[in-house]
Amino acid sequence: MKPVTLITGASAGIGAELARVFAAHGHELALVARREDRLAALADEIAASGRPRPAVLKADLERGDAVASIAAQLSSLGLEPDIVVNNAGFGLSGAATALRRDEQLGMIDLNVRALTELSLAFVDSLARHHGGILNLASVAAFLPGPGMAVYYASKAYVLSFSEALHHELAGRGIRVTALCPGPVPTEFQARSGMRLNAVARSIELPAARVARIGYDGFMRGERVVVAGTGNRIAVALMRFIPTSLLMRAVDQRTKSAGPD
Repeated sequence: MKPVTLITGASAGIGAELARVFAAHGHELALVARREDRLAALADEIAASGRPRPAVLKADLERGDAVASIAAQLSSLGLEPDIVVNNAGFGLSGAATALRRDEQLGMIDLNVRALTELSLAFVDSLARHHGGILNLASVAAFLPGPGMAVYYASKAYVLSFSEALHHELAGRGIRVTALCPGPVPTEFQARSGMRLNAVARSIELPAARVARIGYDGFMRGERVVVAGTGNRIAVALMRFIPTSLLMRAVDQRTKSAGPD
């Protein structure tokens, strides 16, 4: 079985940039997303740069059978993961009681359930190849988020779960890293209904920069990587500010920014 880096949500944004970074460093890839045409275009781009063409796997990770489908597709191609990059995810802006319940449960399916299943499904092959897991969390993981309650909670889960796995799997030679970006101008913002205020825009980083930071931190074996100096300062300051004040600030920012 040939080892590949499996990247979810690779059709756009940070996921596509992570694919480019991993490919540029010599990793062979298997790309996963619902939009097969975009994956194929990215695979062609990577192949045109002289790298092996990534395998393209179409899957909807909100479905309960998605991980089994991915495993079957990999097996049929003679592939197994040496690295799993759980990038797929989305957020929704608005009060939890006002947003559609089915959409919020779908967010949990993608951001939490699918990420957990993919993190655990290929541990044996990750250990064989001394690979690892790179999970996309967020600076939102460090505090509750009124106005995006389920999204913030899902990212808190990703951070906690990844840190615990980092400890549990170290003895098997598997590195686990949680990448925590702040604001990034991608399709994520459009889907979530977010519009950044001036403070958020001041610490915004391009997706390509976040991907490079995440790759470098993962390869160094870091447990948590907060992307960008401004975000690292913000996360450090959160330790000294009462949670009630942090929640008030998040709530006011969400209401003042409003949806696009």
